[in-house]
Amino acid sequence: MTRFFMPGQALDVPSLRLTDENFQHARVLRLKPGEQLLVCDGAGREALCTVAAVGAADMTLEVAQCRQSETEAAVRVSVYMAFPKADKLEHVIQKATELGAFEIVAFPSARCVSRPDEKSLKKKLERWQKIAASAAEQSGRGRIPQVLTLGSYREALERAAKADKALLFYENEHATTLRMALSAPPFGTVSLLTGPEGGLEENEIAQARSAGMQICTLGRRILRCETAPLCALSAVMYAAGEF
Repeated sequence: MTRFFMPGQALDVPSLRLTDENFQHARVLRLKPGEQLLVCDGAGREALCTVAAVGAADMTLEVAQCRQSETEAAVRVSVYMAFPKADKLEHVIQKATELGAFEIVAFPSARCVSRPDEKSLKKKLERWQKIAASAAEQSGRGRIPQVLTLGSYREALERAAKADKALLFYENEHATTLRMALSAPPFGTVSLLTGPEGGLEENEIAQARSAGMQICTLGRRILRCETAPLCALSAVMYAAGEF
């Protein structure tokens, strides 16, 4: 069923209106009175609606039922990724959204080549959030993951370590596998932290241990920085029973 996102919109109302981009999308789809669609508030709730009337600049919908989205994962997974080069983060945001990530958090680390300034970061954040919204709509999600940036590696560690399972992936870790780290469910929240193209430095790994992060390996092969978070996210979703 076709779905539209109206972030922040209260859904417990008799009727809703599609305007602007949502209305243009509805016109492209040639939605007519009597057809059904879903309107999502972007935070996990959705409304089953029926098209009541189509105007020149808007579409009126009758709300038949409000409910929690059935497509959201029971586990909340936060993906923490050090700033990569080029548009690799865009790829991760899109795919992590499709896989069910709760949020995507970017941060600087010692070996990051990409270090966007405040002005460019504001524009990038707007684009990244649009990518997440588009991927959420395409994949049938009821929630749009928030894309955040943090100012330091330490801030990322402190935030990530608050999860039930706080995992950092390091290519020189050989003792603890992801399977071992996930062997003791249940877990309601999970943080997955990966480094940039050059990896994380040894002192950054030591900081992570001190902060309470569990250091894991993703196998004997070295994964690209844009592959590692998606690999880990997929494994967590599988372990949580989402696949």
